[in-house]
Amino acid sequence: MGLMLPHHLRVRRHPGGAGPRTGAGSTGRAARAATLHGVPDRTLEALGLATVPLLEPLAYPGPPAPGPALLAGDLLLPLRPVPGGVGRWRVAGDDGTDAGLDETLAALGQAPAAERFPVLALGSNAAPGQLRHKLTRLAPPAVVPLTPATVRGVGVGVSAHISGPGYVAAAPYADESAGARLWITWLDDAQLDAVDGTELPNYGRARLPAAKFPVRLPTGEPVPGAYVYFNARGVLAGPGHRPLPHTPDQPALLSRLLTASPRLRDLLGPTPRHWVARAGADAAAREAGTRIFREEGWLLPETGFAAYDAGARGATGPGLKGRRSWRWSRGAG
Repeated sequence: MGLMLPHHLRVRRHPGGAGPRTGAGSTGRAARAATLHGVPDRTLEALGLATVPLLEPLAYPGPPAPGPALLAGDLLLPLRPVPGGVGRWRVAGDDGTDAGLDETLAALGQAPAAERFPVLALGSNAAPGQLRHKLTRLAPPAVVPLTPATVRGVGVGVSAHISGPGYVAAAPYADESAGARLWITWLDDAQLDAVDGTELPNYGRARLPAAKFPVRLPTGEPVPGAYVYFNARGVLAGPGHRPLPHTPDQPALLSRLLTASPRLRDLLGPTPRHWVARAGADAAAREAGTRIFREEGWLLPETGFAAYDAGARGATGPGLKGRRSWRWSRGAG
């Protein structure tokens, strides 16, 4: 992308790179090819993180970052947490160089951390390859800090609808006894609008009250006012009519659903590969499959997040009216 990093932050792209690497089985091969003469290649392709589930539905959700990182176009730069807010975290370069996150974002011409929106990512939005694809396809620069977080009151289940590419995505559900280790994508205005456009209307975007859904960074600092995309229908039920836990193995999930429902097998089977091919090509098949979820008695309606819906792209037009006052602040919480 021609992004200009701070002059003292040395990050190398290897000549020719490692070549495109996609698919769930490429991560190990790419990781072994991600160094040259002891110097790491920071490109998503070399790191085995270029998978795009929108294009490869059976690879959903795609591999996440190996740790805190700054997605900077084709590069993934490690982040080192330090106290005092995300903007102070250190972006690691080669040969022991580093720079502050806000300094690096400024050098890239991008908004600092305090002017970004913390959005929890449960599924493919935590995968650097998917995130890069979504943002570059829709014009905003793919420059996004990615930080792990612990979240209370949120469980990760399975969406009660079939997505456009044919996969069945992860979706959150509210449960005061639940806890999860999730990712935060720190999105600027344009990026938030772009991701909204890929999630709505099947999902809403809730702003979670910190008292009920506490979110904490690895430093122990709270993140007040984090957002999460929730499925407007709800999540799928598993044994005991409890939420079916999300699995990163999409073929195994689809096989389970096909085994459990003869109607789904007739519509989308017999195999997961048939499922994504048919559902991805036919909106009517996706709608019929989503309807079967409900008719099989698998639907657990959404009840935990709708009250906190931020109203993205509502009657006032694109974006969220007044949301600037809800950005994360280093001094908050």
